[in-house]
Amino acid sequence: MFLSSRMITSVSPSTSTNSSFLLTGFSGMEQQYPWFSIPFSSIYAMVLLGNCMVLHVIWTEPSLHQPMFYFLSMLALTDLCVGLSTVYTVLGILWGIIREISLDSCIAQSYFIHGLSFMESSILLAMAFDRYIAICNPLRYSSILTNSRIIKIGLTIIGRSFFFITPPIIRLKFFNYCHFHILSHSFCLHQDLLRLACSDIRFNNYYALMLVICILLLDAILILFSYILILKSVLAVASQEERHKLFQTCVSHVCAVLVFYIPIISLTMVHRFGKHLSPVAHVLIGNIYILFPPLMNPIIYSVKTQQIHTRMLRLFSLKRY
Repeated sequence: MFLSSRMITSVSPSTSTNSSFLLTGFSGMEQQYPWFSIPFSSIYAMVLLGNCMVLHVIWTEPSLHQPMFYFLSMLALTDLCVGLSTVYTVLGILWGIIREISLDSCIAQSYFIHGLSFMESSILLAMAFDRYIAICNPLRYSSILTNSRIIKIGLTIIGRSFFFITPPIIRLKFFNYCHFHILSHSFCLHQDLLRLACSDIRFNNYYALMLVICILLLDAILILFSYILILKSVLAVASQEERHKLFQTCVSHVCAVLVFYIPIISLTMVHRFGKHLSPVAHVLIGNIYILFPPLMNPIIYSVKTQQIHTRMLRLFSLKRY
């Protein structure tokens, strides 16, 4: 990557807490950015359009005003916010609009990216709980997942996702950044800023590890446990047709879980063990982590969930005529 003297100066080692940081695109491929911008712009358009359509269908169709679809609308809203929180920097680099980001903007973007990731994990756990109740205790489904309880679950998810990450994110503001201010991705991550800091970062490291264990890992274990119970309940059903029908109600959620956890695990592994990989690989995996779940979730639920699929077809047919 070739930097102008002005850019080198702006990202050079400094102890100032008001410095700018250089965002990393696809190093060495700057001439291809106009071409790269086409698929990335299309993906962001699909993310925004797909999730808005899911929200529109659930909002306007009274028959979808059920717990399962309330949680799905939370997931779609979260994915929409993920797209909005990163579109400026990712496309800004490819369009040649921006190359640098201020510390305050970087911290804010990091806060929303990590908070929304925790929020998506929490929503997937709530959806697993919803499927567990629907299959293993169907007679009490409506009495357990009442509207008031769903509101409480939603507020708990928001508080759990954003409250606990506030302390380490706020501390980023007061660190000294004395290494070259070059980020590894086209957006800001907490671990990326820590890598550039020369202050005592032990609290942030340990706290971030605790959050990953207590939120992401715990959610994944509870989701797995819920599906073990669901599987036992489904296998106890005598009818093969009934088993197939029950499995079908879970397919879309299982796909959404895999679409979320595989990229986030891949990014973690790359940051931990992939230091020998090229910067392009880091940027590519980072963009997959950001864009793949918001892109795929509307597609998964539109194809695999019969109620959403039917309403989507009806929506397109109305638009056509």
